[in-house]
Amino acid sequence: MTDFSGLFTPFPLGKFTLPNRIVFPPMGLEVCEDGVPSDEAAEYYARRAEGGASLVITEGVYIDHPASGDNPLLGRWSGEAAFAGWRNVASRVHARGGLTVPELWHVGLIYRGPDLMTGKDVDFRAELGQVSPSGFIAPGRQVCEGMTEAQIEAVLASYARGAAKAVELGYDGVELHGAHGYLIDQFLWKALNHRSDRWGGSPRARGQFLADVVRACRAELKPGMPLIVRISNWKMVDFAARLADTPDELAELLAPAVEAGVDLFDCSQRRFWEPCFDTPGDDLNLAGWVRKVTGVPTCTIGSVGLDSDFFSNLAEGKQSDLNLASLDELMRRFDRGDFDLVAVGRAMIAEPDWPKLVQGGRLDGLKPFTPKALAEALMEHVEEAQP
Repeated sequence: MTDFSGLFTPFPLGKFTLPNRIVFPPMGLEVCEDGVPSDEAAEYYARRAEGGASLVITEGVYIDHPASGDNPLLGRWSGEAAFAGWRNVASRVHARGGLTVPELWHVGLIYRGPDLMTGKDVDFRAELGQVSPSGFIAPGRQVCEGMTEAQIEAVLASYARGAAKAVELGYDGVELHGAHGYLIDQFLWKALNHRSDRWGGSPRARGQFLADVVRACRAELKPGMPLIVRISNWKMVDFAARLADTPDELAELLAPAVEAGVDLFDCSQRRFWEPCFDTPGDDLNLAGWVRKVTGVPTCTIGSVGLDSDFFSNLAEGKQSDLNLASLDELMRRFDRGDFDLVAVGRAMIAEPDWPKLVQGGRLDGLKPFTPKALAEALMEHVEEAQP
């Protein structure tokens, strides 16, 4: 039987010590009403902490910049009603013994269509005042001008206010959404960043905006509060994209953020077992290579314990069945030292006690993920969520 004991050892993160290595990751629930999480949503997060996740990361929440995002069903990090709801989330997670951070998010200029949930095309909307490093909505497709320095400074100030509000609401730190082709990632990705000033050009210059966001947020956090950055290779407009083509480029790209004080890189993949680069004999995934070139701890994610990625669930309406053999591969990489933490998303939606079951060797209690699992998870403890 696979030895999972390594996942249940403590890990230092900022001023905290996580009791185990299992994280519940950010996922867009699309259950907020005008950006406000309900009691049911708060209970959903709290239940994953109760089930054994040592760190719960909320879904992405739009910072207060006017163009940060416009989906009313996703979290908003502005307005007293939203803040009251998010304070409730933090309080409930803490009451169940977990740590929690919000994922601060700015979508930038992004082509999302066809939308996975509605099937409708979503394209550039000039009236939203969307911003991006160079005005590219996809590789080779420029639809507006790039950000001015004043616009960049305004976004940095919005991130700083977001971090300050996280402290005020009782969160334990913050995560920055720097993945999947959203604003921070648009600066990192050379296909969309064509700037020639200090925020573009070389890999190090493309990493400068992320570093500036890290510094702005770090200045608002209390000493020892962890600052996490989510990154990815794949983008919403290009699943085959890479953050960097070589390990040296990856190291140069992330160096400014490392120097600015990142505590953990949350490395998003659709399937954790896929290698970061196409080098023969090299099977390190993104989290493995980021840890190797930066020396900063990493968290891996991507179809842990399941046989298909999340787009198969959302776009195709398919069930993800269990793939327990992938847990053997997960532990091989973990025990080798490729990464420090493991994020379990859909498998913990389906079974909130996933960490406890794995620790106890009760793998027969794990469940597949169905497209209906999220709705079922939110409704499972409605009575508990009542005041």
